[in-house]
Amino acid sequence: PVPLVNASFPHYSFHSTCVTPVHHAPLPALCWASKDAVWNNMLEKDKTYTRDVHMMDKHPHLQPKMRAILLDWLMEVSEVYKLHRETYHLAQDYFDRFMATQRNVLKSTLQLIGITCLFIAAKVEEMYPPKVHQFAYVTDEACTEDEILSMEIIIMKELKWSLSPQTPVSWLNVYMQVAYLKDTDELLLPRYPQATFTHIAELLDLCMLDVRCLEFSNGVLAASALFHFSSLELVENVSALKRVEVEECVRWMVPFAMALREVGSSLMKTFPGISADDMHNIQTHAPYMTWLVGPT
Repeated sequence: PVPLVNASFPHYSFHSTCVTPVHHAPLPALCWASKDAVWNNMLEKDKTYTRDVHMMDKHPHLQPKMRAILLDWLMEVSEVYKLHRETYHLAQDYFDRFMATQRNVLKSTLQLIGITCLFIAAKVEEMYPPKVHQFAYVTDEACTEDEILSMEIIIMKELKWSLSPQTPVSWLNVYMQVAYLKDTDELLLPRYPQATFTHIAELLDLCMLDVRCLEFSNGVLAASALFHFSSLELVENVSALKRVEVEECVRWMVPFAMALREVGSSLMKTFPGISADDMHNIQTHAPYMTWLVGPT
């Protein structure tokens, strides 16, 4: 597919036209841990935090589009409260995994489950998470504080307190850091262009509203989104994934990437009280449901 933007990724040269897949950890040497141990821990999370692409089949009262509508609304709430992208993606993970443990969830309960997942995620990720009354407020009195607190316990028990997946956006952050890493840089200090990161994150946000995203691991989802803005060579070098491991997901993403290209990438938003270095990490909302009409 044609890249959506002319991202100025570092140039990678190869001795032949056939790229040899990288099998070792693509991370640089770390002073605080073994790079292989860190990488293997990330890969292990992708295996243990499994999702069920058929989870909506367990809920005959719900339509697949309802998941997309709920997640789109959670993005909107995240932007209102200036929550981080990681917080939103954690909430999405909690929602999908919780729904896979349940049966016959009613439409009337869906918003409560969604806002509670975001409430939990904010407490996990944010330094200053919004209070429970603020989450109740955005539901326009559809969910009370007590209902959110009660649902919190239910969700935590069903998830067995496993609340730390390697989300697609956290994978993307690592891939981007590695792509732009210089010899003198530290891995924990991102050097990549914020605008490029937000464009790729926007593609992730769009395509993950489709329940079929649950067919792929989070690492593959992030690598496939990165491919649409760069090249196979770069993706293989920063992710250690082989072409065969990403090509199905890359193909699946094509309609979403084309829809995004047709509307044009959004300008980076600024948020009062958020430092310039952190602006790209704030979850934003766009008219994704309108854009989904094309792909779905």
